[in-house]
Amino acid sequence: METERSTPTVPGLDPNARRATGVDVEAPLVFISSQPPEAALAPAQASSARLKYFALFTLVLSGLFFKPLFELVRFSLHSELHSHLVLIPFISGYLVWLRRKEALPAPAGSLVLAVIPLAVGLLALRALRLGDWAASLGPNDHLALASFSFLCFLWAGALLLLGGKLLRALAFPALFLTFIVPLPSAAENAIEIFFQHASAEAAALLFAVSGSTLFRDGLVFQLPGITIQVAQECSGIRSTLVLFITSLLAGHLFLKYRWHRVALTLFVIPLAILRNGFRIFTIAQLCVHVSPRMIDSPIHHRGGPLFFVLSLVPFFVLLLWLRGRERRPAAQSRLHARAAASAASAEG
Repeated sequence: METERSTPTVPGLDPNARRATGVDVEAPLVFISSQPPEAALAPAQASSARLKYFALFTLVLSGLFFKPLFELVRFSLHSELHSHLVLIPFISGYLVWLRRKEALPAPAGSLVLAVIPLAVGLLALRALRLGDWAASLGPNDHLALASFSFLCFLWAGALLLLGGKLLRALAFPALFLTFIVPLPSAAENAIEIFFQHASAEAAALLFAVSGSTLFRDGLVFQLPGITIQVAQECSGIRSTLVLFITSLLAGHLFLKYRWHRVALTLFVIPLAILRNGFRIFTIAQLCVHVSPRMIDSPIHHRGGPLFFVLSLVPFFVLLLWLRGRERRPAAQSRLHARAAASAASAEG
């Protein structure tokens, strides 16, 4: 008995060509890759391995810097100005987690780029060993150098194991870690003096607008029944720093255009000056029209959060206005697209 031999088929092939080639037009085509399945998984496995190595590197580096990091946490918990330090790593981690579903560059080490933060970190670490100079540093300065050195080594490890392309894509969370470094004493003092004098000028402007009777001598305001001096502690540096960090986060999360982000951040400076000046003006008016004892009232010693909340109102107004300006072109483009589609369908 003779069996009929079947041949594979290819759709669209002429029957005569089928007989000549021995290929049936109904058989499906099967494409076989010359690359084994293991090779396709290799890049993903390499990326996963690099991420694990970086996690291990971070753990080891934190162990080597355990003492200064522990002192940094304890310092943060007892400092009004630097109470935000312990939150910064968690915020950076959350910003990275938000982008988990995006197509980020694959990790690829960059030794050349890693040398730069490594060298800077070694210089900062060396500065902590300079004998008499290091001994003269205050707690802020010592912790600032130690934490900055740790941060440079962390960046160097990230560049070495993850590469410049991935770190560039995650530049904001990486650079946001800079806020774990306490302000050096010289920088803190300079910022306080700047806002002290600027706030005095803002208060003087408010007094002039209100028509108040006063005599001013620099930072001293003589009003009926009381004399007020704008001290360095009245600079509002803590609330200004918190508002500055808030502006960076809000701009990164809610604004697309770079100049909008810059405008929101720069707006913090005049807003802080006006807020401090308004606080001085309010306390002075209460002392004149209510009682001179208002200088020792809670609104003076513990009223900072109240005026900080008030300053958030114009801040969020500007944020919403900038966000609305960014949405307007997109809405207009959608309207134009709908109009064009309607016109095309009408012509059809």
